[in-house]
Amino acid sequence: MGTGRPLGEARRILIYGVTGSGKTTLARKLGEATGIEWHSVDDLTWEPGWIPVAEEEQRRRIERICKQPEWILDTAYRRWRDVPLTRAHLVVALDYPRWFSLQRLVRRCIARLVDQREICNGNRESLSGLFGRESIIAWHFRSFARKRARIRDLAADRDGPPVIRLTTARQTRAWLDDLRRQSDR
Repeated sequence: MGTGRPLGEARRILIYGVTGSGKTTLARKLGEATGIEWHSVDDLTWEPGWIPVAEEEQRRRIERICKQPEWILDTAYRRWRDVPLTRAHLVVALDYPRWFSLQRLVRRCIARLVDQREICNGNRESLSGLFGRESIIAWHFRSFARKRARIRDLAADRDGPPVIRLTTARQTRAWLDDLRRQSDR
């Protein structure tokens, strides 16, 4: 699917991309542009104190959302990715280069560390969380190649939902601006 096409009848949308690509920001902006309720997966999968929600409960929460006639999810974790993929009308994939997503991620993490803004459910950035072995930056390195390969697999899957693959922030902005213009008509 080309980047300039409208959403058409798509009312169940999965945003997918590498860590640091801006999935949550795009989900929020897409929700604002379309009026479709968007959901932050972090809010559904992390409790206060960075305690992970049990996998079965994560799946239940995602199933509850995906049964609705319309939704936007800002990602899909491997353990329950099948749930939104079987219901999604569209996948919007942010397939940015490593240098771009990594610098974006580092800047975001440092800003959150300095201003102590809440990430989800009372959780905030910390030095140990930023530079530790299980940090989101370490996760970026461990998951980058796998997530990019998955984007290509999703785009090639003729039985799955259509995929809009966006490879630059400029392309993403243009796609979103086009969508907003079409919504204003």
